[in-house]
Amino acid sequence: MLKQQIIAMGGGGFSMESTPLLDDYILSSAGDNPRICFMATASGDSTEYINRFYRRFSQTNCQPTHLELFRRDQRDLEAFLLSQDIIYVSGGNTANMLAIWAVHGVDRILKKALAKGIVLCGLSAGSICWFEEGVTDSFGQALAPYSCLGFLSGSHCPHYDGEAERKPAYHRLVAEGLISPGIAVDDSAALHYVDGELYQVVSSKAGAAAYRVEEFNGEVIETHIPTLYLGHRESVQD
Repeated sequence: MLKQQIIAMGGGGFSMESTPLLDDYILSSAGDNPRICFMATASGDSTEYINRFYRRFSQTNCQPTHLELFRRDQRDLEAFLLSQDIIYVSGGNTANMLAIWAVHGVDRILKKALAKGIVLCGLSAGSICWFEEGVTDSFGQALAPYSCLGFLSGSHCPHYDGEAERKPAYHRLVAEGLISPGIAVDDSAALHYVDGELYQVVSSKAGAAAYRVEEFNGEVIETHIPTLYLGHRESVQD
């Protein structure tokens, strides 16, 4: 049976880093010369963002393409997306992205893509979206929980070390039962799930990591997850 893979970056990849380590790791998960489709829905299909994707991946052993929904063409979305090896989702506004996906039926197609063995990945909004819930700033106010696709169980908080308000907000939401327990991820780190289970955590920066965040008797317990630093392929511990 085909493996179902999701790679969720807390923050990183071509849009946030100069190092290619996380993007190369994503490409390696799908074999030789993979077809990779970029979806920048969360950014309003920003042309600049899409151009940056091509500048990065056109220089690599892969076949880059993209899909816009704000300027949708006549192609069959399901046939197109299910012909890819990797679907790479941008950062941006999570709530807007999920709403637009639902209108166009992309949420349903992505579920089929996962079952078919197509690697689903992304950062920030493109990381949150795969979980049952995520911590988002989609509404321009305080960070808040938001229901997502539910391909992975529990909640998720990206940018754990990259934005000062992320950690205290996630701890408060978990402690108050406003969001389910889950996993927080630093910038430059990524969760790699295989068949719905966490396979490993990788990072493009030494010290970047992921943490299980749970509530026990009203107290938040944060547990560090060992992380593979891709720079030298050794496990980074606390």
